[in-house]
Amino acid sequence: MPNNLSDGLFLGGRYRLLNQIGAGAMGTVHRARDEFLGRDVAVKIIRPSATSELDLRRSDAEAKILARLNHHSLVTLLDAGSDTSNPDYPLIYLVMELVQGLDLRDRLKQGTLTRRQAALVGYDLALGLDYIHGNGVVHRDVKPANVMLFDYGSEDARIRAKLTDFGVAMVANDPQSQHGTFSGTAAFMSPEQARGEESVPASDVYSLGLVLLQCLTGSPAFPGPALESALARLLRDPEIPAALGEDWVSLLKAMTAQEAAQRPSAHDVSMVLYDMVVRARGRHRVDPELLPDNEAQRMDAVRRYELLDTPPDGAFDRVTALASRVFNVPVAIVSVVDTDRIWFKSHHGTDVTEIGRDPGLCASAILQDDVYVVGNARQDPRTLANPLVAGEFGLQFYAGVPLETSDGFNLGTLCILDTQPRSFSAEDAQTLSDMAAIVMNDLEMRLESRRASASHSAG
Repeated sequence: MPNNLSDGLFLGGRYRLLNQIGAGAMGTVHRARDEFLGRDVAVKIIRPSATSELDLRRSDAEAKILARLNHHSLVTLLDAGSDTSNPDYPLIYLVMELVQGLDLRDRLKQGTLTRRQAALVGYDLALGLDYIHGNGVVHRDVKPANVMLFDYGSEDARIRAKLTDFGVAMVANDPQSQHGTFSGTAAFMSPEQARGEESVPASDVYSLGLVLLQCLTGSPAFPGPALESALARLLRDPEIPAALGEDWVSLLKAMTAQEAAQRPSAHDVSMVLYDMVVRARGRHRVDPELLPDNEAQRMDAVRRYELLDTPPDGAFDRVTALASRVFNVPVAIVSVVDTDRIWFKSHHGTDVTEIGRDPGLCASAILQDDVYVVGNARQDPRTLANPLVAGEFGLQFYAGVPLETSDGFNLGTLCILDTQPRSFSAEDAQTLSDMAAIVMNDLEMRLESRRASASHSAG
């Protein structure tokens, strides 16, 4: 890549480079202006190792495949393309959401993560890896600098992690795939990468294991110069302190097994980490009685409908406004129940957008097959100690209908709330159920539309 890549370069007739904000082995990252939508984005400029017209067409096609990937544990890729205006320096570019905030590398400079924080970060990253592996993409460079951290600004909101730079090595025709050479970040590469062999999904699992180990200990497992670090993992396994606990030691040993075939899949890692989060929530602990028997599968369904880490959905505002008028209640909500939070996708009559899972009655409502009703919360033994009842909000009435998928999983609820006790008839229950069906029908239609679009693109 030319050293004098100038600001102001106009890519794809749409993206004008403003200034460089990062650099790595595979290319440079620039803040750019999307002239079409009038917003700032991040553009990754990649210099392919191969420059033939055929190779450039292949890289361009692969970049477009990456741009179609969409998952809440990945930094969103918005567009992709190639620029051959200078035939001596053809470029592949990826357009991504512009992320403001710390990456995991910078966060670890402040100190280690708690076991629960590490499990949550690892859970998010394992989900992202499982998704890209299922789409035929291997990351090849899982490391703290490629992990972006987010939180939602409230005391109870947990840190969430998103993976960036996925598939860049593939698009750039990374020589790592050629036997006898290696590339990537030495401190986090797998043994097969260190041997110059082809990367496989299990290579990303190994790297994630080293990332999590550093999150917990504060130090890289294989420090030192690049060659020394890369060769060290061929001679020994990483040292995993027994003080981390049997669950962490067992998981990290499995993830960093020398042989790729002996490592768990990213999906299996996500399930183990999910169980660890449930067991070690501390003040965020969710009552086991409020966890459905099929909780892991239910959360898979929530992710399938792409309901997490998205803003409140204006499409449902008319439904909640209608529910408020029909039942003459001050508050109506479309909720989604996450692992430890309840997100309000539409919230009429309140500015609150999320609460912890434990105090939220929606967590109880999703365990039901029918409407969940609390007519007088201050006299109902199920809710006497609930902070929403005893606290400032003064909740006294709740009715919620589960949002049930076509294959039987409850994503969340359509619920109504009041600060006065109320009766709720069978006719009322049917009306609320009909409104919930409208919400669920919309979600099903969106899911089918995405599947149809993906099928059309693949064709």
